Amino acid sequence: MHTENLSAWTHDHVFDTGNALAERSTRVVMWITAAAMVIEITAGWWFNSMALLADGWHMSSHAFAIGVSALAYAAARRYAQDRRFAFGTWKIEILGGFASAIFLLGVAAMMVVGSIERIVSPQAIQYREAIAVAILGLAVNLVCALILGRAHHHGHDHHHHGHGHGHSHGHGHEHRGHAHDHPHHDLNLKSAYLHVIADAATSVLAIVALVGGWIYGWSWLDPVMGIVGAVLVAVWAKGLLVETGRVLLDREMDHPVVAEIREAVESAPEAGETRITDLHVWRVGKAAYSCAVAVVTSDAALTPDAVRARLAEHEEIVHSTIEIHHHGGSRGALVEAAS
Repeated sequence: MHTENLSAWTHDHVFDTGNALAERSTRVVMWITAAAMVIEITAGWWFNSMALLADGWHMSSHAFAIGVSALAYAAARRYAQDRRFAFGTWKIEILGGFASAIFLLGVAAMMVVGSIERIVSPQAIQYREAIAVAILGLAVNLVCALILGRAHHHGHDHHHHGHGHGHSHGHGHEHRGHAHDHPHHDLNLKSAYLHVIADAATSVLAIVALVGGWIYGWSWLDPVMGIVGAVLVAVWAKGLLVETGRVLLDREMDHPVVAEIREAVESAPEAGETRITDLHVWRVGKAAYSCAVAVVTSDAALTPDAVRARLAEHEEIVHSTIEIHHHGGSRGALVEAAS
């Protein structure tokens, strides 16, 4: 029972149906971004605009990184039924988001180098034509942001719909999803969205730089805005690296769900004192956690099933390994249970 239920959970919940829309959206945005990239790089080279070239090359890396996000969705879907993935394929998506963050940092470095070169060796810019192309690039970015934003909201609504109803289980109890205030984002989709937003920001900066140079003759503004855009991109990349890295390294022991597990399992002495001696919690889905719990108790009647029943009120705990040690005896119990 345990293996079959866990396999069903990894397919139905880790690779949820919202991913289909996210995969389609990222693929569409990838091709739109690639087309705009070709236009911007060609125009930046032709009109001699560093801000426009930076935006175009920035967009080229985004096209590749968004393609990585789409590939991650496709791989997660393809291997969703592969039993070699103990907790499903969700972390393939997180790995895609992590890779995208690395690309963002690379883009930021490239923008800084290119901008410094233009400060040292300034060149003439055809402002009017460059502004027109930059505005086109911004329009493309806004369309892409709208596409990915709709996919994000659809997935968010789907998640809340899927966890707002009661569930009945074969071990004889019923539990209902709790309204936790812990946001769970699709980090792979967020990485693609950040690439698009970063593109839009650098497009705005390029337009500001080109208008300032055209009207006031501030040619220095073009490379300076390239550096400002690079700093902005680097900050976003760092945030994404922290979020995805936390999941990949199973750094979840400061999450509120850990305190909820302790509260559910531990009891006062008058009820037969039960204390957790070892606890490990890690994420296996957007809003799903697995835990391994070892407890010491003076309650002779406490069983792993009883502990599992206490945990069942927290719907995000989908798999648990429970070990019981009773005071005054050598009896122990070890069970794996999928909820």
